[in-house]
Amino acid sequence: MRCRFLWIAAAGIAGGLIVAPGLWPQVSNAGHAPETPAPQVRPGTWRGVGPVAPCVLPWGGIFSCPPAPTMVAIRAGRMFDSLSGQMLTKQVVLIQGQRITDVGPDGSVKIPTGTRVIDLSQATVLPGFIDSHNHFMTSRGKMTADQALLVATKRLRDGLVNGFTSMKEMTSHGNGYQDVTLRDMINLGVISGPRVQVSGRGIVWGGPTPGPNEKPDPGLLNAIVIHSVEEARAAVRFEVDHGVDHIKLYPSAGYKFSPSGELQVQETYPLEVMQALDDEAERLGVKTGSHTYGGAGLQNAITAGKTGDSIEHGQGLTQEMCNTMAQKGLFYSPTILEYTQPEIEDIDAKNTDGKYGIVPIFKKNVRMCIATKGIVTVFGSGSQGAAWREGSNALEFTALVKIGGMTPAGALQAGTINAATEMRWRNDVGSITKGKFADIVAVSGDPLADISETERVKFVMKGGEIFRNDFVPGTIGSMTLSGEIR
Repeated sequence: MRCRFLWIAAAGIAGGLIVAPGLWPQVSNAGHAPETPAPQVRPGTWRGVGPVAPCVLPWGGIFSCPPAPTMVAIRAGRMFDSLSGQMLTKQVVLIQGQRITDVGPDGSVKIPTGTRVIDLSQATVLPGFIDSHNHFMTSRGKMTADQALLVATKRLRDGLVNGFTSMKEMTSHGNGYQDVTLRDMINLGVISGPRVQVSGRGIVWGGPTPGPNEKPDPGLLNAIVIHSVEEARAAVRFEVDHGVDHIKLYPSAGYKFSPSGELQVQETYPLEVMQALDDEAERLGVKTGSHTYGGAGLQNAITAGKTGDSIEHGQGLTQEMCNTMAQKGLFYSPTILEYTQPEIEDIDAKNTDGKYGIVPIFKKNVRMCIATKGIVTVFGSGSQGAAWREGSNALEFTALVKIGGMTPAGALQAGTINAATEMRWRNDVGSITKGKFADIVAVSGDPLADISETERVKFVMKGGEIFRNDFVPGTIGSMTLSGEIR
């Protein structure tokens, strides 16, 4: 539906970091899902390459205008209602432009004459999947800034064509605020990718005083290091000033086992610093996500957390902690697959002579916390190109069921309406509902009978634009609503 352009050269380079050149407004996605603006038609008579006036890029330059939005209808043989957790049959979805205009049983929703119909009557239609803990920015290593940005654009595309139409990114992994630039380019329709929320650099604890190994970071690439309550508040302000949508926090560091097998987790921020971080984020209208394994750091994150903040991972969670999370309205993102990797078991076995491991503790606690009354579990893959490739995020659906003990319907809700709620996008995405964006995926089988069907997505639509349709033989690339394949 919209032309897409890979944009790199127009960015400025500052300290090795690609940053937005300031030719368009930098708008946070916190609290609302972005809608791609209509392109501007070049004013005046076009005399250069034909009779059709072109459109203008935000920073100058011209391109062929995309076709005007049209109406399309989807016939769904089965359709998952994420609000009720039920599977409906024989549904019709009407879409105009980027949004859904009507949805309901076949026969009650009239398809206007001349409307293009997408036949998914032999498939299961679902809301676009939402990954609330993603790392499409990978650790730069020996990559240049340009290379890191290009790799991230591919990973975003991989996630999208495998059904993930929205993502929440949890730190840029030493790539500064490139994630903000990528978000803005997606919002403008310049590159293809899921709707994303980003967190920039993240904030870590450096102790009460700067350590001897701390180095200046003139390129603003790595995590912000803080040493006090005042620096904590300033760091949150700095992140928000640089356009992030939410704040990534690290209330705990590494773990080890005592000689008797007790899990011991290193606390980072003191409670008063953790409180200052959450208070400042709340004051500025953003939410926090706390990467924490257990111990006092996990307890501090729960104690300081505000309604709508999230606890990520939480290997050492106790029943009392989960009860408090439910009471306070904190979201729970366990990222099961990321933290049950065989490599983790191998490392623990080596370090403890095979006596102890964190994976069994995590598996037990994740089932306990998911089952806690009032806990809202959200889907988070933790995908970062290490344990598995971007695009295979849906493996987490199976982990939520087989390890986390969720029903298939509950797992699907975790990766749709629950994640949309956590990202404060519930009014725009997360369910196939009138007025929301047409973010829709489809699979051949029934994921309520076999949750692994989510790993075999065959149709992807984001904002009314088709990016994948394996149900139509020979379809390659994205497809416009008018039927044009790109």
